[in-house]
Amino acid sequence: LAASWNQTLSNASTQWSGSGIYCDTSIDGIGTCWPRSGAGQMVSRPCPEMFYGVRYNTTNNVYRKCLANGTWALKGNYSMCKAILHEEKKGKMHYQIAVIINFLGHCISMVALLIAFFLFLCLRSIRCLRNIIHWNLITAFILRNATWFIVQLTMSPEVHESNVIWCRLVTASFNYFHSTNFFWMFGEGCYLHTAIVLTYSTDKAPQVDVPSAFGWCIPFPIIVAWAIREAL
Repeated sequence: LAASWNQTLSNASTQWSGSGIYCDTSIDGIGTCWPRSGAGQMVSRPCPEMFYGVRYNTTNNVYRKCLANGTWALKGNYSMCKAILHEEKKGKMHYQIAVIINFLGHCISMVALLIAFFLFLCLRSIRCLRNIIHWNLITAFILRNATWFIVQLTMSPEVHESNVIWCRLVTASFNYFHSTNFFWMFGEGCYLHTAIVLTYSTDKAPQVDVPSAFGWCIPFPIIVAWAIREAL
């Protein structure tokens, strides 16, 4: 990169070979390389391709005056350099599409979870410890999705800035139900492991109170500790 930069300066230095007072090769604060030019000349260079992450139209030019005393004008005229905004609009469109897809995905998930929930509720004949754990996991997913919708529909930069109590409660609830998802999945795994281990054993399988306490109760002190830390 340094070699390329030095080569650019070298090429710029050879563009003017006249006699008399001249302005030497210079690079301004934007990064535009100004070649050696005679005093009194108005020099043009292509607009920078990118500056601070924003792309510019390089077909336009930036101008800078070589003064009569052989020094460059303090600033170049970048008024003709226009930012390319269609990429920004394109990025906003992609973001909006992603938001819509996200909402649709959560809606489809919510419908499927509610159907499964009511099937477990109505079909009493299939209730056993394994299916009760499934039912609780589905309930955790439903509550997590419900609080996600509340967060998306009610939260705004102004609400975050005000940091009102209901905003804290909604955020804490979302994080709590999000945590219960993982604990109930872990409970599912523990139950399957226990069922396999106890297949040829006379020991009894754990009652429903054990996974319920694990799935719903353990995340609670974790979220309380997180909420206290955030409040400090």
